[in-house]
Amino acid sequence: MDDIDVSATAAKTVSAAAVARACGVSKATVSYVMNGQPGVSADTRRRVIKVAGELGYRPATGPRPDPLLTRVVGLILPNLSNPMYTGWAERIISVTREQGFDVFVATTDDDPDTLAQVAGTLAARNVDGVIIAALLREDLRALRTLRQKRIPFVCLSRSADQLHGDYVGIDFDAAATLLMEHVLEHGYRELATVIGPRTSTASLIREEAFVRAAEAAGVAVRGARKVSTRLDSAGGRAAARSLLCGPRPPEAVVCGSDEIAIGVMEHAMSMGLRIPEDLAVVGGDGLPHSRSALINLTTVIQPINVMAERSFELLLDQIIRPRSTYHHVICEHRLHIGRTCGCPPVRRRSAPD
Repeated sequence: MDDIDVSATAAKTVSAAAVARACGVSKATVSYVMNGQPGVSADTRRRVIKVAGELGYRPATGPRPDPLLTRVVGLILPNLSNPMYTGWAERIISVTREQGFDVFVATTDDDPDTLAQVAGTLAARNVDGVIIAALLREDLRALRTLRQKRIPFVCLSRSADQLHGDYVGIDFDAAATLLMEHVLEHGYRELATVIGPRTSTASLIREEAFVRAAEAAGVAVRGARKVSTRLDSAGGRAAARSLLCGPRPPEAVVCGSDEIAIGVMEHAMSMGLRIPEDLAVVGGDGLPHSRSALINLTTVIQPINVMAERSFELLLDQIIRPRSTYHHVICEHRLHIGRTCGCPPVRRRSAPD
């Protein structure tokens, strides 16, 4: 297409029809672009914006959102059954709505092929950015797809070993060490650990910290006493079946998530065991229901809302101001002392997240 002579248009109001003629597209296409609506290719969108700027075209209704944005972000979660993930989703959807964005939510069930497929789908839909809480430690296909398509992303809770990017989480090493040290203060010597998939960096870091803290106190956690399972109550029940069936069951089970801990307790109680008199159990998320008076699980509290908010703040910053540097945000964790570890019940309400 020939270059456009803008000299004749400087002194008069420019119409959407004039922009359409100059670009060789329909008036409707110009309207879609200037209103930030989907359905226009990236190349056409850029051409319309360039020509509209050169001609001095301004929509009659005043300033619009950046028309190059789709105003949609992706959120990838392992599943929607774990309250940790639904808590993140609810808060992210809320804060994105306040900024005029919609959220495309997808789950992977911790399957690397599904994760790669979801990333490809989001890239094809040209979302403005992605928050991914389902990242697997050794699988970088999803991140490479997003990076190649220049789609900003933020890793929530789980990180990648070999591809840098924005990240929001807690200090899982310090949190797991704090939890194990508290359990050891009770004098337990026969310990077991149960974490989620080791392909998750968060789960693996927890397990390594659990074992290291126990060894520092002269307690070995080895072999079948180190269990990796699904990050849900069913995974906890399965882990408990294997741990409690032998002649020397553990005195305490240190878990990497609340849902796993609840599953462990469910199976133990089905066997007639008392918590914590016969088996102490602790978790690792600090979910509101697990800290309720009914369960009162000893656990490490992750600030769900704060983590969700920081994730979108980082993503929005990348969307508005593309950059080549990456930020890591470590949110504060704290220990909730419940009844399941063997401590006397504390008669006070937990502080809000």
